[in-house]
Amino acid sequence: MHWLPFRPKGPVVSVIRLQGAIGIAGRGLDDAGTAAMIEKAFKRGKPAAVAIEINSPGGSPVQSALIAARIRRLSEEKGVPVLAFVEDVAASGGYWLAAAADEIFADRGSIMGSIGVISAGFGAHELLERKGIERRVHTAGKSKSFLDPFRPEKPEDVARLERWLSEMHEYFIDHVKSRRGNRIAEDPDLFTGEIWIGQKAVEKGLADGIGHLVPTLKARFGDKVRLRRYAKRRPFLSRFGAALAAETMGMIEERAGFARFGL
Repeated sequence: MHWLPFRPKGPVVSVIRLQGAIGIAGRGLDDAGTAAMIEKAFKRGKPAAVAIEINSPGGSPVQSALIAARIRRLSEEKGVPVLAFVEDVAASGGYWLAAAADEIFADRGSIMGSIGVISAGFGAHELLERKGIERRVHTAGKSKSFLDPFRPEKPEDVARLERWLSEMHEYFIDHVKSRRGNRIAEDPDLFTGEIWIGQKAVEKGLADGIGHLVPTLKARFGDKVRLRRYAKRRPFLSRFGAALAAETMGMIEERAGFARFGL
């Protein structure tokens, strides 16, 4: 058998992992932290495709939009198709990321959807009254103490918040419709924040099929397909425990995000 130094090799597929809550400080996903990884995945060599492994309960809509926009821009500039593979969950902002792909595949147990927007807080004004604590706030600008948790809610503040949430929700819906087109089902519950599992998500048009990364890529590009993985770079100080507090808080927030879906 002769060694052939210039024997053609199989096609290369770049693989990037988007794991965790979106926009969590010191942890999780944001545009700045994922930019280098995503740029390299599209620009190094000539990949036949970029595959995205997604496992995210969501988070910041703006960071979700920024990451997704970067993926779309590079895909179009380089002419490289994008395939998303959902693991446990791609919900809310996690689904925003998945919708950036040209095709979406999921496990039969994957949780998908939650196309909605949420704002949560707390009210402690009655507790302060019972403890005899006086809240003192001075502002220049009537809206600066908007939804102060230590004061009773004002109807006009709630109305303003609901308007903002509605505008962000429309932004999310527009993104999904522009990416999924006529693949999404005519279902009044699709954009209510409802979630679907595996095959049901496929039937609703949120995914294109049930499939895992390696067998799907081999079926698409052949048995000789090579996977080139790219990882998110960890902040320098976090490697030495200097960012332990931020990492710990990030873990708590991220854990809470996954817990919403029983994970």
